[in-house]
Amino acid sequence: MNAQVTLTDVAQASGCSLATVSLALRNKPGVSQETRKRIMDVAAELGYAVRPVEAAAETVGLLIKSEPELPQRGGPFYAYVLAGIEEVCRRHRINLLYGTMLVDASNRALETPPLLFNDTLDGLLMVGVRLDDTLVTTLSRLHIPLVLVDAYTEVPKVDAVLSNNFRAAYNAAEYLWQRGHRHIALVGGGPTSFPSIVERYRGYQQALFDRGMTETYVADCELRSDAAFEATRSLLLRHPEITAIFGCNDEMAIAAMQAARELGIAVPQQLSVVGFDDIELAQHVVPALTTLHVDKVLMGQMAMQLLLWRLDNLDATRVTTLIDAPLVERQSVAVCS
Repeated sequence: MNAQVTLTDVAQASGCSLATVSLALRNKPGVSQETRKRIMDVAAELGYAVRPVEAAAETVGLLIKSEPELPQRGGPFYAYVLAGIEEVCRRHRINLLYGTMLVDASNRALETPPLLFNDTLDGLLMVGVRLDDTLVTTLSRLHIPLVLVDAYTEVPKVDAVLSNNFRAAYNAAEYLWQRGHRHIALVGGGPTSFPSIVERYRGYQQALFDRGMTETYVADCELRSDAAFEATRSLLLRHPEITAIFGCNDEMAIAAMQAARELGIAVPQQLSVVGFDDIELAQHVVPALTTLHVDKVLMGQMAMQLLLWRLDNLDATRVTTLIDAPLVERQSVAVCS
C-alpha cells in the first residue's frame, strides 16, 4: 500500500463516505455495483492497494499502559483484558501487534510509541491510558478505528469499553451501609484521580449522601500499595470511629487490611473491607476479600468485537459499553453491631 494514500483520500476522490469506501474495498454488501466500481477505480488510480477480503481486518494494534512497577503484560488486571482481545483475534485470524506506552502517575502518555507509525494497522485498541491533545492529534492522522479499553479522552467520537464504575462503587457503599456501617472510608483516590477512580469516588459519595451522610472519610493517594498502606494507617489513627473501608481497587483494599493489622485492628471483626476488580489475589488473602468482580476477559472481548463492528459502521454514533461489576461476598465484611 502507498503509505501516502489513506482511506480518507479514496473517499474524498470518489465522492463517497468513509463507510461506503470501507464496505466497497472489503467487498461487503450495501454498496451498488456502480459505486463499488468507481471506488475501486479511484483506489487503483491513487495507488491504494486493496487487501484480500476474507476477514474484516487483517492486523490490529494494541497499546497497553506501562509503568516502571507494572509487569510487562499489564499486571493482575490488564493481563486478563489482553487475553480477551487475543481470543477474539485468534477466532477471526487477525494479526495482533502488541506494544506498550509509558505513562506517568496520571496515566498520561510520556511517549509516542513506534506502533502508531505502522501503516498496516486496520484498527487500534488502547488500554489503561489517558489521551492528551497531542496524542489525540497523532491518532487522528491514522484514519483507522480506535477503541479505548479502561482508557479515557475528552475528544468525542471515540468508542470505549469501560467498567460501570459509578454504579458498582455505589453498590459497595450501599452494601456496607446495609450491614450497619455508618463510618465508611474510601482509600485510593479522589476527585483528581484517573477517570475510572473518580467515578468510583463519586459512586461512594453519592451512596452515602443519599442516606443522609454529609461526612465522608477519603484517603486520596496514588494507586500504589505502599501509598495506600500509609494513607490508611494515618486515616485510622485520626478517625478510630471508622468501621469499614472501600478500596478503589483490590490492591488498595489489601494494603488497607495490612495497615489495620499493624495497628492491631481485626478484619472483619473491627474493620470491614471491600475491594474493586476481583484480581486473583483477592480470594487468597486472609480473610478473603469481598470485592466487585470486573469481567476483565469480557472487557477485552467486547473491545475487539466493537472494533470489528466499527470497521463496518464508520459513520455510526460513538458507542460506549459499560460492563457491570457485581459484588462477590467473601470473608472481609462483618455486620456492624
